[in-house]
Amino acid sequence: MSSQICKSASRAARSILSASSKSSPFLSEGRAVASATATAFRRKFSSASSFYEKAEYNRSSRGLLSAALALPAAVYMLQDQEAHAAELERTFIAIKPDGVQRGLIAEIVSRFERKGFKLVAIKLVVPSKDFAQKHYHDLKERPFFNGLCDFLSSGPVLAMVWEGEGVIKYGRKLIGATDPQKSEPGTIRGDLAVVVGRNIIHGSDGPETAQDEIALWFEPSELVSYTSNAEKWVYGDN
Repeated sequence: MSSQICKSASRAARSILSASSKSSPFLSEGRAVASATATAFRRKFSSASSFYEKAEYNRSSRGLLSAALALPAAVYMLQDQEAHAAELERTFIAIKPDGVQRGLIAEIVSRFERKGFKLVAIKLVVPSKDFAQKHYHDLKERPFFNGLCDFLSSGPVLAMVWEGEGVIKYGRKLIGATDPQKSEPGTIRGDLAVVVGRNIIHGSDGPETAQDEIALWFEPSELVSYTSNAEKWVYGDN
């Protein structure tokens, strides 16, 4: 009976292991190891004599069977960790007038630095109302558009460009939800802001938006390309 169960578990594991259409050296190696392990478990069970069908063997075999059944879950965990290295990219981040006035520049910059992202452009500007309208052009039909533009142009804004693998997506995670009340503790808005109208920071929400916003706020000559001494400790040598 245990042999049949293990065979079923092995087949299920192999099926899930081969289900992914996108492969990488890391996941391929993981699939090979998992498949070999499943085969070993199956052989272990099928070669067991009737003596080992008794209680003592059943206790030990259950542990092996649990490990075999855990293989599909392990594969999904590898996939959830996004084994493919993210592409090196840049994102636009701006500390709004409320964040500047509250003296949060160092706090916010340090969070991106501690994560391992690299600052490649920065400047302090007071945007005009027209400029703010260009920045928020996608919200021009919203009833709060004018108030939003008035606020962005009400004082100094710290405009920045950050570079790193996955910086656009993870930059948004560092920032937190638009509504600080819905932001998780540990995020910038979750820790430092209270209401939507004063949520202290802006970040690009996708590759196209990042490209447009960087082009709006910075001239190409203002973007710096360099190798940080910390990069080998962030990404490794491979």
